[in-house]
Amino acid sequence: MQCLYAINRDKSIIGGSHSTTQVYRDCIAKSYELYLFNVLQLKEVAKFALRDEAHRKGKHLPSEFDKNFTAKLYTNNLIQSIVKDHGFNMAVAKTPVESYISEDNTRLLYNEFAKTDEYKAYLKNPATTDADHLEILLFLFKFSVTGEIFNDLMDDYFANWWDDKSLVIGAMKKTIKSLPLAEGYVEGLRPGFDTVTEFGEALLEDVLNSDVELLKHIEPTLNNWDAERVAIVDMIILKMALSELLNFPTIPTKVTLNEFVEIAKLYSTEKSKDFINGILDRLLKKLNQEGEIKKTGRGLI
Repeated sequence: MQCLYAINRDKSIIGGSHSTTQVYRDCIAKSYELYLFNVLQLKEVAKFALRDEAHRKGKHLPSEFDKNFTAKLYTNNLIQSIVKDHGFNMAVAKTPVESYISEDNTRLLYNEFAKTDEYKAYLKNPATTDADHLEILLFLFKFSVTGEIFNDLMDDYFANWWDDKSLVIGAMKKTIKSLPLAEGYVEGLRPGFDTVTEFGEALLEDVLNSDVELLKHIEPTLNNWDAERVAIVDMIILKMALSELLNFPTIPTKVTLNEFVEIAKLYSTEKSKDFINGILDRLLKKLNQEGEIKKTGRGLI
């Protein structure tokens, strides 16, 4: 949807070797980079505990808390499984995300986190288990992602942060709960061929190539509403949904309707949800009457 909207607003986005498909693939790659950066930033904040330990131990008059302080936030085997994960390190090396890590930002994130009662209680626990490490790492991520420092950092480097935030947060929680990482875990979260190519690219190309035909189906359902007056995002959503209904036989009609109404909620106007829902309902009835909807597969007929 975002690619179609960008192309609609600026045709010069596509030109030379930069095809529609490449624009789309670049967007997918950015989402994965965003995930990698979040894992890397979590590791770097945890690593700052080493500096904290050295600073406390180097004090002329260390407190009892300073004397007992350890960098277990970083030295525990859960975080170390990320540090030593070859697949993760290789994936990071293929992207620019390492260059986005700032020592100042990492220090600020750690220092704010270090003030929390949860971290202090974790440090005072003399017999921390993997469950304790897991709990504090989840808290560290949640604490970071809800803070101004972290969100400003995301805004600086990732234009897709607010679009992909919920997706990345879900993936991060899943990753932390899966620690210590199994071999190939991070690579396994890379968007798959069937999702990106067989579905995503196919949908993108179909909407672009069938634009006139899709509009011909949509216009009669607008109830005398001029198609040119329909919001651009709403029209793109309608065309994408119609493409799925007509040309993706393995996707249930109910799934298509629900998904695109949800997209309208996120990206369009306040009234768009009801508008999209109404038009798609009319389209589905019309297409069913004309025998145009052909779904195949278990549970779809």
